[in-house]
Amino acid sequence: MTGLLWLGLALGAVCALVATAIGLRAVGAPRWAERIRTRTSLLESGRVGVEGRLPSPARFDARELEGLPAPVQRYFRAVLTDGQPIVAAVTLEMTGTMNMSATAEKWKPFTSCQRVVTRKPGFLWDGQVDMFPGLPAYVEDSYIAGHGRLLAKMFGLFTVADSQGDGEIARGELMRYFAESPWYPTALLPSQGVQWEAVDDASANATIVDGPITLTLLFRFSDVGLIASVHAESRGASVGKDGAMVMLPWDCGLSDYQPQDGMLIPMSGEAAWVRPEGRKVYFVGHVKKMSYAFLP
Repeated sequence: MTGLLWLGLALGAVCALVATAIGLRAVGAPRWAERIRTRTSLLESGRVGVEGRLPSPARFDARELEGLPAPVQRYFRAVLTDGQPIVAAVTLEMTGTMNMSATAEKWKPFTSCQRVVTRKPGFLWDGQVDMFPGLPAYVEDSYIAGHGRLLAKMFGLFTVADSQGDGEIARGELMRYFAESPWYPTALLPSQGVQWEAVDDASANATIVDGPITLTLLFRFSDVGLIASVHAESRGASVGKDGAMVMLPWDCGLSDYQPQDGMLIPMSGEAAWVRPEGRKVYFVGHVKKMSYAFLP
């Protein structure tokens, strides 16, 4: 009878924990959803409308490729056709896995919805990471109006990480926007403010300016002319329990290009820190659905 008693107590404790988790999710999920609606409105409010639109053609004109480095020209001719509308915004739904440890292999599955606007540059990544079955962490990774933020809340209620600012954090988030631009490739055109500089036959540097931030990243191209990876010599990474920031090289890999709305778009991507001991991937994602908005 003693064994049955302890079994009953254990099952009761498990049921109580499950009930608590369900209750926390029921409270936290709508609060998080409301937060994302507010943040999305802020992101969209920063877009440049028709009246105040930055000088830009509404469609891609292949003549603007003249004078660009050879691999850059090959890339644009591979992924765009003459007359392609300029991307104003895109929504991406993704699934994948994230390594939650800087030193060990603690991979957790995630689902996400990301909104990107290109006029002015900004994005909001709304992710749900399953830390344990029934224990979700809700994550915001964003660059909005020149402000960067990485926020994580268990159940959407309890803050476990919150880094934000206009300095190095904002720079790192704009770096993510720029590295992911093959998902919205017209944003890489010279007419959209990007300056290209030749490196060799398989790579080129690209520079973007947003307010006080100027970024230059190295774009590497595959044998068929597509962007295979994007590299930054220095990006801020949080390490240790205190979240101290160190500067490390950073890579973003892109693959599985498929046709989308007249463009050729990578459907898989990964991000990695390049540490002294080697390259360490911490994010692997796959696009499941995307929806574009174009300049009128």
